[in-house]
Amino acid sequence: MKRVKKFFSDFKKFISRGNVIDMAVGVIIGGAFSAIVTALTNKIIMPLINLLLSLAGGNGLESARTILGKPVFTDAGAIDWSATIYIDWGAFITAIIDFLLIALVLFIILKVMMSAQGVWTKNMKARPTKAERKLLKAEGVNMKDYKAVLAATAELRERNKPAPMPPAPTQEQLLASILEELKKQNAPKEVVEENPTSKKKAKSE
Repeated sequence: MKRVKKFFSDFKKFISRGNVIDMAVGVIIGGAFSAIVTALTNKIIMPLINLLLSLAGGNGLESARTILGKPVFTDAGAIDWSATIYIDWGAFITAIIDFLLIALVLFIILKVMMSAQGVWTKNMKARPTKAERKLLKAEGVNMKDYKAVLAATAELRERNKPAPMPPAPTQEQLLASILEELKKQNAPKEVVEENPTSKKKAKSE
């Protein structure tokens, strides 16, 4: 029983994680976008490409096939593509177009989301905290005026900004100071010898 309870407890923690929910939402949205892009490719873009190829003298991408070996014909004299071995270049080109369109759509969506997230984060940072709101109210700022609140918050933060720290010494400066200290410690001490004659005079006196 303990193992079963632990299993379900771990499973509950797993499905409750934010990244798992985000991944599920991403898969669902990705599937929807894939269907939209596939429809865009097959129903709009590919007919236009086939039309351009037909105007140039071809039959569109559907005819872009390379038969390997001998083709198999039906009773009506047409090629039986289901029984013939061939390379379908048109399907390959369509898949490439699908991939490029999906990548382009995802890139645009990510750019828009990142830009919106940056604006939201900047806006949230500009808003005053609870402590700052108390100070602004004490200073008589109208808290209903959003622009005035943002301006007063920026001014309050500028006043309370800590003094800039002095720049840290560079590696060259540290090495130079260490070498200077070592030179001072290893400098020879001057020894002043007294004149022996002066000692005798001092004793006689």
